[in-house]
Amino acid sequence: MTSHGSRSLPVSICIPVRNEEKNLAGCLDSLRGVFDDVIVVDSGSIDRTREIAVAKQARVVDFSWNGQFPKKRNWALRNIPFAHPWILFLDADEHLTEAFIEELRRTLPGTPHVGFWLSFTNYFLGRPLKHGDVFRKLALFRRDAGEYERFPEHWWSPLDMEVHEHPVLSGTTGEIRSRIEHRDDRGLHHYLAKHNDYSTWEANRYLWLMTAPGEAWTALTPRQQFKYRHLTSWWLAHFYFVMSYIAKRGFLDGKAGWFFAALKKQYFQSIRLKIIEMQSAKSASSASTLV
Repeated sequence: MTSHGSRSLPVSICIPVRNEEKNLAGCLDSLRGVFDDVIVVDSGSIDRTREIAVAKQARVVDFSWNGQFPKKRNWALRNIPFAHPWILFLDADEHLTEAFIEELRRTLPGTPHVGFWLSFTNYFLGRPLKHGDVFRKLALFRRDAGEYERFPEHWWSPLDMEVHEHPVLSGTTGEIRSRIEHRDDRGLHHYLAKHNDYSTWEANRYLWLMTAPGEAWTALTPRQQFKYRHLTSWWLAHFYFVMSYIAKRGFLDGKAGWFFAALKKQYFQSIRLKIIEMQSAKSASSASTLV
């Protein structure tokens, strides 16, 4: 097991999981010796997830979604008595590095910010991707600063956890520059199935945004606004591939970089086609109602 020193940080770790026996041990090992409040929020895992969490001395909290607000992360914010003012939401396939932890030690004391954007080194086909598009998310914030966006869950998707929703915070945000390692050991079958679910979520979110109140749009980041403004454009998937693989030099990661960029291109194409399909079904339903 990895140890990053004996001084604990005033940060509670929250790891939402379901059937994560292949990933969870590595994630928990990367926290050892630094964080004294680690909570695994489990949605009825049927593998060894819970056993691993207990063996690694994490606190396990059960979650069962009823199809309504809140989903898992917001539920945790509202119901779990975290020990510290800062909450770091990690996925089970994410590992903290020594550089990241040391930057937290330097940054958190006295910071004026209420949240921090984090960036990731993706591992794909067994190797780290050192180039291409860098993924970022707002996953570290003060627990009293806000919560994740709220959407109409009763029809949105069957996913019980916030996926691409981001926290809406009262206050300024900063950035932790040292990256977290994103290592998913569940294989390509799971990767493709997960992104199929995510593309359906994105298509539904697009349709909702088209009729949502104006504040829903202004709450998006500039990158999100660009994406949703152009999701139905034929060129967006190609644009993403060119930016990631060529402009951001994803080609330097060899075949892993090629396939990663190609699958992200396919992801954007899937979203566009699902939107078209949903809009066509809605139009056909409206036409039949008028007859």
